[in-house]
Amino acid sequence: MSAPVLLEVHDLAVSFGATPAVKGVSFDIKRGETVALVGESGSGKSVTALSVLQLLPYPVAHHPRGSIRFQGKELVGAAPRDLLAVRGNRVSMIFQEPMTSLNPLHTIERQVNEVLILHKGLSRDAARKRTLELLDQVGIPNAAERLGAYPHQLSGGQRQRVMIAMALANEPDLLIADEPTTALDVTIQAQILTLLKALQAKYGMALLFITHDLGIVRKVADRVCVMTKGEIVEQGAVADVFDRPQHAYTKHLLSAEPKGRPAAADPNAPVIVKLDDLKVHFPIKRGVLRRTVGYVKAVDGVSIALREGHTIGLVGESGSGKTTLGLALLRLERSQGGIEFDGQDLQKLSQRDLRPLRRQMQIVFQDPFSSLSPRMSVGEIVGEGLEVHGIGTAAERTKMIDDALREVGLDPAARERYPHEFSGGQRQRIAIARALVLKPRFMVLDEPTSALDMSVQAQIVDLLRDLQQRHKLAYLFISHDLKVVRALADEVVVLRDGKVVERGPAAQVFGQPQTPYTKALIAAAFNLESVA
Repeated sequence: MSAPVLLEVHDLAVSFGATPAVKGVSFDIKRGETVALVGESGSGKSVTALSVLQLLPYPVAHHPRGSIRFQGKELVGAAPRDLLAVRGNRVSMIFQEPMTSLNPLHTIERQVNEVLILHKGLSRDAARKRTLELLDQVGIPNAAERLGAYPHQLSGGQRQRVMIAMALANEPDLLIADEPTTALDVTIQAQILTLLKALQAKYGMALLFITHDLGIVRKVADRVCVMTKGEIVEQGAVADVFDRPQHAYTKHLLSAEPKGRPAAADPNAPVIVKLDDLKVHFPIKRGVLRRTVGYVKAVDGVSIALREGHTIGLVGESGSGKTTLGLALLRLERSQGGIEFDGQDLQKLSQRDLRPLRRQMQIVFQDPFSSLSPRMSVGEIVGEGLEVHGIGTAAERTKMIDDALREVGLDPAARERYPHEFSGGQRQRIAIARALVLKPRFMVLDEPTSALDMSVQAQIVDLLRDLQQRHKLAYLFISHDLKVVRALADEVVVLRDGKVVERGPAAQVFGQPQTPYTKALIAAAFNLESVA
């Protein structure tokens, strides 16, 4: 006997003002089933998901037509009281960008507790105990010590795991997962997917899984719906759609993946960035007087030399110190040890003396939405650095902004729009354009492709390669996506618990990894049973 239909979406349309974003989408999800919604950035996946819980910004966004029924009850236009009974209780959602979904002023314990106390009526002690169980389930190490932490004190992957814990707290009937593993390293991805499948089996939970990673879809989904330009162009069983795709767009998605290898770089090129025994230790304070009782050694004695025109791929699990290292290198995080850029000791420079060098050292942050001002248009965001450094006339700056947007695959006509009007992947491209417009010599790229679909990942990789060859750019490429690292990096440095556990030419590290940790990372990334 077939499972009953839990969610039914019929002829759903969504418009932002006069602009249609979703056009006549129809699909259903049965109890215990996993349906994947796939497509490129801007295809309407997240808008469709937000519509289920009626979380779109009304009245700017509205439904010209369509129906969304959960357990037979209509959600479109439902009363706030009825929606409150569903949201976070019977239907939960893991959002795409955890930094903007978590309250920066509240501890992790308070944010997870809130869900349990509001919907379950648990006492503080009971909520605390359940919170510890949830954090342990989603792979937060030393969960008891993390209860008092704030979102900014966690890595991107750890923040995403907290979001997953919050969504699972009330054992929902339907879990909507919007890119739930985007910020996670490959080994934790596998753990989270296994966890979701186990919880799904235990509670009979249905799962609407939104992703651009088709490899994940093949592993977890029963059925798949392929979206482009606001429409579902193909849907069916995963095996049927993946093995015998009918629509040209589906075929395009399945063939898209970052390919190739970095061009041969000059081995004698001058060293542009050098780190010597770099350390970043965060104090652990306890008690009424907040005495320091120990240190979190986020980066613990790392030395790196990066040459002009070269790329170092920095890999490791979430919390290994990758992002902290990148921030410290740019003097955006306090550190000890040597930091040299183009022969200058950055540790000895004042902020005023450091400012002219900022143009030559740029960063693309992991979470694009939290790094883009919601009050500035895209043109203002991309052009801000040009104004700060006094580059060009107003007309020249306009042309440079347009050129930068074209380079990352965005229409210059979008320059007057604001970040909230773009998809997650499009916002990441804006962040890349903001860094590229200054024509820097060195860039820290912190998960720059994590929010991008496969085809755009390939475009960005090709773009970064092209820019590197033309301008002799040096990249510190931080990523958990080892396929992208392999396509870009000349050298790979593997971090674990703030220390370098392996390093070497990319071909050597990927072809003949030496440490068990590196072997496990590569096996998880490339679905290998073992690595020789």
